[in-house]
Amino acid sequence: MSRSAHPAGPRYADVLPEGHYTAPPADLNALEPKVWSRTAGRGEDGVVTVGGIPVTRLAEEFGTPAYFLDESDFRARCRAWRDAFGADADVFYAGKAFLSRAVVRWLHEEGLNLDVCSAGELATALDAGMPAERIALHGNNKSTEEITRAVEAGVGRIVLDSFQEIVRVAHVAERLGKRQRVQIRVTVGVEAHTHEFIATAHEDQKFGLALAGGQAAEAVRRALKLDGLELVGIHSHIGSQIFDTSGFEVAAHRVVGLLKEIRDEHGVELPEIDLGGGLGIAYTADDDPREPQEIATGLREIVTRECAAAGLAVPRISVEPGRAIVGPTAFTLYEVGTVKELPGLRTYVSVDGGMSDNIRTALYDAEYTVALVSRASTAAPMLSRVVGKHCESGDIVVRDAFLPADVAPGDLLAVPATGAYCRSMASNYNHALRPPVVAVADGAARVIVRRETEEDLLRLDVG
Repeated sequence: MSRSAHPAGPRYADVLPEGHYTAPPADLNALEPKVWSRTAGRGEDGVVTVGGIPVTRLAEEFGTPAYFLDESDFRARCRAWRDAFGADADVFYAGKAFLSRAVVRWLHEEGLNLDVCSAGELATALDAGMPAERIALHGNNKSTEEITRAVEAGVGRIVLDSFQEIVRVAHVAERLGKRQRVQIRVTVGVEAHTHEFIATAHEDQKFGLALAGGQAAEAVRRALKLDGLELVGIHSHIGSQIFDTSGFEVAAHRVVGLLKEIRDEHGVELPEIDLGGGLGIAYTADDDPREPQEIATGLREIVTRECAAAGLAVPRISVEPGRAIVGPTAFTLYEVGTVKELPGLRTYVSVDGGMSDNIRTALYDAEYTVALVSRASTAAPMLSRVVGKHCESGDIVVRDAFLPADVAPGDLLAVPATGAYCRSMASNYNHALRPPVVAVADGAARVIVRRETEEDLLRLDVG
């Protein structure tokens, strides 16, 4: 949320905890295009629609809280990434952002590959018909069972993350009479400007093998000696929610340096380089994400320049957008339950969900926007904190947001840009039932992940 000097007023709290003034938006009824899916808009009656359907009707049919995913927007973003990188590159959708069988089918139909990092994600991908050769398996601690399932299925690549895993994958492949295509994940010493817990390329973290100290080079030596492995490339990932692509330039320079060392030592030019994902999306109007075409052009120029300087052929580039595809395509719909004014501070607006359906605010201090979507309002802006119904003071959905001062129980609020990680990280805290995911397109809506029931909870409780 943008912050600027603003005089204190009686209709909203004037000073945030960090001591900054917060200015309300000019129009509380306007929907910021950057944070909403492409078919979202406010109708003449003031009700927000998505895919041509009013949210009031969606709430009546599917209940709240619920995630609503704009299928046409999702597919359009898949095509934008595919077209930007073209036939001589690979786009792997990062399934950890959000995965379901319907999403897998959309990815397959739109020509994207799929990155998975667990047996459950792999099972979902295979069950929904994603060709195994278009699947990559990640993870810093893959079990022998997960590796066996992946090799048996014929996944297109496994990203090796440790010395132990090099041997583990090779043994499984040899036992099954196969030669598994692999990449080695390296940490390149580039720390993206992001939250500490989602910055992944600096050395002091659990992922990959460091370039510094020669771990990555030693991993290459070991992998090249094993008959069960076909080493095809190097993988790098520098963080998440990245807007500045300069970090990729440093990472590409160091990864290409490793490719040159491999050629000089082993006489082998590896044909692939994966630069990972992590490209950011707009959660607020202040965020400025890059378009896929701009990203593709920039990464291709960086790799081409670095390879030319090293005397290497340009390898096939792969990227792994997850949040950048699904994040902006969905919003979470809530119903207001209570409104509690704290004079001189702020107003707490409690909704029927919370940290069980969106843990990111509590976990990462993530920022979101929120809008009154069941009607328009001409009331003055009121500085609010949108909170959930869980027994935690940290159960916050949107920390600081302006809502109309006439917000009341029964109103519908929507938090946009919740397509990534919210459902994936949802929990049953306080025995909450995880919300459904509903796909909306062209005036029709259908459940793709159903709402949990009390029977679902009790079925697992065998005591």
